[in-house]
Amino acid sequence: MTYSKPPVERKVGAATAGSYLGLVAVLTVLQTVNADLDLIAFLPDWLESLAIPLLPGLITWVSGYKAKHTARPDLPPDQR
Repeated sequence: MTYSKPPVERKVGAATAGSYLGLVAVLTVLQTVNADLDLIAFLPDWLESLAIPLLPGLITWVSGYKAKHTARPDLPPDQR
C-alpha cells in the first residue's frame, strides 16, 4: 500500500513562520536595548513580565488565524 502524505496545512506553516519571526523580533529588540528595563517601564509590574513572552504567541495566533485553509480533496465532502 502506498501512503501519500498530505501537504502541510497553510495555517500551520504561517503559524510556524509567525512564531519564529516574532521570537526573532523580540530577541532583536532585547539585544538592541541591552536589557534596558525602561523600555516597558510604563506598564504595571505584573504586566511587564507578561508583555515580552506574549508577543510571539500573539503573532503566531494572528498568522494562523489569517492564513487560508488548505483544501483536502482526498477527504469525503462531509469531512472537508
